[in-house]
Amino acid sequence: MSDHHIKRLLVLRHAKSDYPLGVVDHERPLAGRGEREAPLAGRWMVEHGLVPDYILCSDALRTRATCAWVGSELGEKGPTPYLDSRIYGAGPSRLLSIINETPESVGTLLVIGHMPTVQELSMRLASVDSSEDAVMDMATRYPTLGLTVMEIDKPWAELDGRDARITHFEVPRPGRG
Repeated sequence: MSDHHIKRLLVLRHAKSDYPLGVVDHERPLAGRGEREAPLAGRWMVEHGLVPDYILCSDALRTRATCAWVGSELGEKGPTPYLDSRIYGAGPSRLLSIINETPESVGTLLVIGHMPTVQELSMRLASVDSSEDAVMDMATRYPTLGLTVMEIDKPWAELDGRDARITHFEVPRPGRG
Protein backbone atom coordinates (compact mmCIF):
# COMPACT_ATOMS: atom_id res chain seq x y z
CA MET A 1 0.00 0.00 0.00
CA SER A 2 1.35 3.40 -0.92
CA ASP A 3 0.53 6.06 1.68
CA HIS A 4 -0.78 8.68 -0.75
CA HIS A 5 -3.67 6.45 -1.85
CA ILE A 6 -4.60 5.07 1.55
CA LYS A 7 -8.13 5.64 2.76
CA ARG A 8 -9.33 4.80 6.23
CA LEU A 9 -12.60 3.17 7.19
CA LEU A 10 -13.67 3.37 10.82
CA VAL A 11 -16.56 1.08 11.80
CA LEU A 12 -18.07 1.93 15.19
CA ARG A 13 -20.76 0.11 17.11
CA HIS A 14 -23.01 2.51 19.01
CA ALA A 15 -22.49 3.13 22.74
CA LYS A 16 -24.36 1.19 25.45
CA SER A 17 -28.09 1.61 25.00
CA ASP A 18 -31.04 1.37 27.35
CA TYR A 19 -34.06 -0.91 27.03
CA PRO A 20 -37.04 1.15 28.29
CA LEU A 21 -40.37 -0.68 28.40
CA GLY A 22 -42.68 0.16 25.53
CA VAL A 23 -39.99 1.79 23.38
CA VAL A 24 -39.48 0.34 19.92
CA ASP A 25 -35.93 -0.79 19.10
CA HIS A 26 -35.27 2.04 16.63
CA GLU A 27 -36.02 4.64 19.34
CA ARG A 28 -33.97 3.14 22.19
CA PRO A 29 -31.82 5.81 23.86
CA LEU A 30 -28.33 5.50 25.24
CA ALA A 31 -27.98 4.28 28.79
CA GLY A 32 -26.16 6.49 31.30
CA ARG A 33 -23.00 4.46 30.73
CA GLY A 34 -23.32 4.99 26.97
CA GLU A 35 -23.59 8.75 27.42
CA ARG A 36 -20.52 8.77 29.67
CA GLU A 37 -18.41 6.54 27.38
CA ALA A 38 -19.43 7.64 23.86
CA PRO A 39 -17.21 10.76 23.89
CA LEU A 40 -14.20 8.49 24.50
CA ALA A 41 -14.50 7.12 20.96
CA GLY A 42 -14.22 10.63 19.52
CA ARG A 43 -11.33 11.43 21.83
CA TRP A 44 -9.52 8.25 20.73
CA MET A 45 -9.96 9.23 17.07
CA VAL A 46 -8.53 12.70 17.68
CA GLU A 47 -5.59 11.35 19.72
CA HIS A 48 -4.74 8.87 16.92
CA GLY A 49 -5.10 11.33 14.04
CA LEU A 50 -8.19 9.58 12.68
CA VAL A 51 -10.68 12.42 12.44
CA PRO A 52 -13.22 11.44 9.77
CA ASP A 53 -13.88 13.53 6.67
CA TYR A 54 -17.34 12.01 6.36
CA ILE A 55 -19.69 10.25 8.81
CA LEU A 56 -22.41 7.79 7.84
CA CYS A 57 -24.72 7.09 10.75
CA SER A 58 -27.77 4.90 11.21
CA ASP A 59 -30.87 6.97 11.93
CA ALA A 60 -31.69 4.98 15.09
CA LEU A 61 -31.72 7.11 18.25
CA ARG A 62 -28.83 5.29 19.94
CA THR A 63 -26.52 5.69 16.93
CA ARG A 64 -27.49 9.35 16.50
CA ALA A 65 -26.74 9.99 20.17
CA THR A 66 -23.42 8.16 19.91
CA CYS A 67 -22.59 10.26 16.86
CA ALA A 68 -23.41 13.48 18.71
CA TRP A 69 -21.11 12.54 21.60
CA VAL A 70 -18.32 11.52 19.21
CA GLY A 71 -18.82 14.79 17.34
CA SER A 72 -18.50 16.76 20.57
CA GLU A 73 -14.93 15.45 20.83
CA LEU A 74 -14.09 15.96 17.15
CA GLY A 75 -15.05 19.62 17.51
CA GLU A 76 -14.64 21.88 14.50
CA LYS A 77 -12.58 19.20 12.72
CA GLY A 78 -15.58 16.88 12.57
CA PRO A 79 -17.93 16.86 9.58
CA THR A 80 -21.70 17.11 9.71
CA PRO A 81 -22.90 13.51 9.88
CA TYR A 82 -25.16 12.03 7.23
CA LEU A 83 -28.03 10.04 8.76
CA ASP A 84 -28.86 7.11 6.50
CA SER A 85 -32.06 5.19 7.24
CA ARG A 86 -30.76 2.28 5.14
CA ILE A 87 -28.10 1.42 7.76
CA TYR A 88 -30.60 0.45 10.46
CA GLY A 89 -31.46 -3.19 9.85
CA ALA A 90 -28.98 -3.56 6.99
CA GLY A 91 -26.92 -6.71 6.66
CA PRO A 92 -23.21 -6.56 5.84
CA SER A 93 -23.72 -6.65 2.05
CA ARG A 94 -26.21 -3.78 2.16
CA LEU A 95 -23.97 -1.73 4.44
CA LEU A 96 -21.04 -2.33 2.11
CA SER A 97 -23.09 -1.13 -0.86
CA ILE A 98 -23.84 2.09 1.08
CA ILE A 99 -20.11 2.52 1.80
CA ASN A 100 -19.41 1.94 -1.92
CA GLU A 101 -21.36 5.16 -2.63
CA THR A 102 -18.81 7.26 -0.70
CA PRO A 103 -17.28 10.07 -2.78
CA GLU A 104 -13.62 9.51 -3.72
CA SER A 105 -12.72 12.83 -2.09
CA VAL A 106 -13.33 11.22 1.34
CA GLY A 107 -10.07 10.04 2.91
CA THR A 108 -11.42 8.85 6.26
CA LEU A 109 -14.96 7.50 6.60
CA LEU A 110 -16.66 6.78 9.93
CA VAL A 111 -19.67 4.43 9.87
CA ILE A 112 -21.77 4.16 13.04
CA GLY A 113 -24.05 1.14 13.15
CA HIS A 114 -25.31 -1.94 14.91
CA MET A 115 -24.48 -5.54 15.76
CA PRO A 116 -24.17 -8.01 14.21
CA THR A 117 -23.64 -6.06 10.97
CA VAL A 118 -20.60 -4.02 12.11
CA GLN A 119 -18.75 -7.18 13.13
CA GLU A 120 -19.79 -9.18 10.07
CA LEU A 121 -18.78 -6.35 7.71
CA SER A 122 -15.42 -5.90 9.42
CA MET A 123 -14.72 -9.63 9.19
CA ARG A 124 -15.71 -9.68 5.52
CA LEU A 125 -13.33 -6.82 4.69
CA ALA A 126 -10.34 -8.08 6.73
CA SER A 127 -7.42 -8.75 4.39
CA VAL A 128 -4.75 -11.35 5.02
CA ASP A 129 -2.24 -8.64 5.99
CA SER A 130 -4.47 -7.34 8.80
CA SER A 131 -3.28 -7.19 12.40
CA GLU A 132 -3.87 -10.71 13.69
CA ASP A 133 -4.46 -9.44 17.24
CA ALA A 134 -7.03 -6.88 16.07
CA VAL A 135 -8.88 -9.42 13.92
CA MET A 136 -8.95 -12.06 16.67
CA ASP A 137 -10.18 -9.50 19.22
CA MET A 138 -12.87 -8.24 16.85
CA ALA A 139 -13.93 -11.77 15.88
CA THR A 140 -14.41 -12.93 19.46
CA ARG A 141 -16.15 -9.83 20.81
CA TYR A 142 -17.53 -6.59 19.41
CA PRO A 143 -18.91 -4.78 22.46
CA THR A 144 -20.63 -1.43 22.46
CA LEU A 145 -18.19 1.26 21.24
CA GLY A 146 -16.15 -1.40 19.47
CA LEU A 147 -14.18 0.41 16.77
CA THR A 148 -12.46 -1.25 13.81
CA VAL A 149 -9.89 0.82 11.92
CA MET A 150 -9.10 -0.29 8.37
CA GLU A 151 -6.77 0.95 5.63
CA ILE A 152 -7.89 0.69 2.01
CA ASP A 153 -5.86 1.41 -1.12
CA LYS A 154 -8.64 1.24 -3.72
CA PRO A 155 -11.67 3.37 -4.61
CA TRP A 156 -14.62 3.18 -2.22
CA ALA A 157 -16.77 1.87 -5.07
CA GLU A 158 -14.47 -1.15 -5.49
CA LEU A 159 -14.32 -2.15 -1.82
CA ASP A 160 -15.67 -5.69 -1.66
CA GLY A 161 -14.10 -8.39 0.48
CA ARG A 162 -10.74 -9.19 2.03
CA ASP A 163 -9.33 -5.91 0.71
CA ALA A 164 -9.09 -3.75 3.83
CA ARG A 165 -6.13 -4.03 6.21
CA ILE A 166 -7.36 -3.93 9.80
CA THR A 167 -4.86 -1.97 11.85
CA HIS A 168 -6.74 -1.54 15.15
CA PHE A 169 -9.69 -2.84 17.09
CA GLU A 170 -10.34 -0.59 20.06
CA VAL A 171 -12.99 -0.33 22.73
CA PRO A 172 -12.54 3.13 24.25
CA ARG A 173 -13.38 2.91 27.94
CA PRO A 174 -12.45 4.98 30.99
CA GLY A 175 -8.86 4.33 31.99
CA ARG A 176 -7.93 2.80 28.60
CA GLY A 177 -5.91 4.44 25.81
